[in-house]
Amino acid sequence: MIIGVPKEIKSDEYRVAVTPGGVEQLKRYGHRVLVERGAGVGSGLTDEDYQSYGAEIIGSAEEIFGNADLICKVKEPQPEEINKLSERHVMFTYMHFAADRELTEGVRDSGCIAIAYETIEDQEGRLALLAPMSEVAGRMSIQEGAKYLEKPMMGRGILLGGIPGVEPANVLVLGGGIVGSNAAKLAAGLGANVTIMDIDLYRLRYLDDVMPSNVNTVYSTPESIRRHLSEADLVIGAVLIPGARCPMLVPRDYLSLMQTGSVIVDVGVDQGGCCETTKPTTHGDPTYVVDGIVHYCVANMPGAVGRTSTFGLTNATMPYLLKLAEMGWEKACADDPGLALGVNIVHGKITNEPVAQAFDLPYSPYEPK
Repeated sequence: MIIGVPKEIKSDEYRVAVTPGGVEQLKRYGHRVLVERGAGVGSGLTDEDYQSYGAEIIGSAEEIFGNADLICKVKEPQPEEINKLSERHVMFTYMHFAADRELTEGVRDSGCIAIAYETIEDQEGRLALLAPMSEVAGRMSIQEGAKYLEKPMMGRGILLGGIPGVEPANVLVLGGGIVGSNAAKLAAGLGANVTIMDIDLYRLRYLDDVMPSNVNTVYSTPESIRRHLSEADLVIGAVLIPGARCPMLVPRDYLSLMQTGSVIVDVGVDQGGCCETTKPTTHGDPTYVVDGIVHYCVANMPGAVGRTSTFGLTNATMPYLLKLAEMGWEKACADDPGLALGVNIVHGKITNEPVAQAFDLPYSPYEPK
């Protein structure tokens, strides 16, 4: 099979979908790997690194899409990439369809096969390809939130961990999954007072056991969210429903409960976010202010730490990429029900129910054969 690895073109995206080591694995099984010139530079990987392991360096995205059968990316295809897709392509990447109707309809109309990292499950039912980037985003949310609490950044002028004689910041984490637990752990390590909320009591019990003493667990209800927002200096949106839009936990009128200069970092912006006032931003222009509250809603947070993120992501994706290349997408999905859950669109039909429901579009269940 011919695998194409185009250079990411989303704003400030420095990850790459396949490492030179991944090329070596694919080549070992007889596959051709086409890598666009400069695709790995943002992750510290040179064209020479790729060539030394057998990749063919290609000068343009047009050539990649024109020759490859399986397109492996990191971020959802941008409009100019969608225009290059056709029925013969299998696209393997993060999609996050439920937050973007134009993307969904564009990929659907291209006729390609769209396999989304974020809905693939392993044998234990875990979101195996979402997990490493959730770890990065969760830790980055505290790093960035602490920065934007600074007064020059329009924040309250608070040091996250405080100092002796001055209390630390209050951090509210909405969601106790991988993003939330990583955010809480890092915030606690910096000395903040942390509250983590979830609706899963078993998860809260687990977090209560493993988190340090400056992390409190609270069952999430509208009332408890409102009560804790009034005290929070930094709020981390860390909720997720696989494949679907994030639930709305913070309506705009809740912002009036918060102190001016407080910060919201909505990690779930890729899936629409959990705040009504969330809208996607970029690393180049990461924040905006609504009703006195600083919003950080960068849609590709892990892209800023390209090297860490690339290796973390490809550790998880390579076994699936190898299976798709070796068996073809249909046989691979028939062999692996968890991989089949990643199939979101097939030849113009939406096969992921939450995506179809998000836009009231026809849903066609996918049955592996």
